[in-house]
Amino acid sequence: MITPINIIALIIAYLLGSVASAVWIGKIFYNLDIREYGSGNSGATNAFRVLGKKAGAAVLLMDSSKGWLSVNIAQLLYSFQLSPYLPGSPHYVDLQLALGVAALIGHIFPIYVGFRGGKGIATLLGMILAIHPIGAIASLGVFVLTLLISRYVSLSSIIASCSFPLVIILVYQETIPSLVMFSLSIAILVLITHQKNIERLIRKEESRANLFGKKS
Repeated sequence: MITPINIIALIIAYLLGSVASAVWIGKIFYNLDIREYGSGNSGATNAFRVLGKKAGAAVLLMDSSKGWLSVNIAQLLYSFQLSPYLPGSPHYVDLQLALGVAALIGHIFPIYVGFRGGKGIATLLGMILAIHPIGAIASLGVFVLTLLISRYVSLSSIIASCSFPLVIILVYQETIPSLVMFSLSIAILVLITHQKNIERLIRKEESRANLFGKKS
């Protein structure tokens, strides 16, 4: 249901998602715009690549927190009796999804830094951690395992995202239609946003992550 309160909540979620942690950390502490280096994205992966592990970890934490906090605006509204939706109900989940998507759009098109953001993988992780922790943890496990084996962050993100709907539909047997559709849309969205990465993977030109001192 579209209400003034829900509209305000969506705007807040978008503004929260627009917090450009990678850009601001890069400019404040390193005197550079991360979007001019590496992959050109202002996300956690490029932050690790360009700014280093400490800055990358900070960006990862901040970006995932944006998604988690935005989704939990729904709980805040319910706690203050500003929303009639009971936690766990289909309408409540619909509101959570809408808030998470608003934050994701904010990350990809951040108003604070000229609408040039990242791909939103970390923000998406925080979002699904808040909505469906079991599915998120399972997908995170797939990501870590794939990364350890391949050392490709992009490939790990793609496989982990595609595993999420499998967990939701086949393992957890979720019955809320909007959550099922959302899980499928995640896989599609990640495949679209990682098109260039897929092309580089096919050409064997994709950069590998430097894990435990390993070199590509």
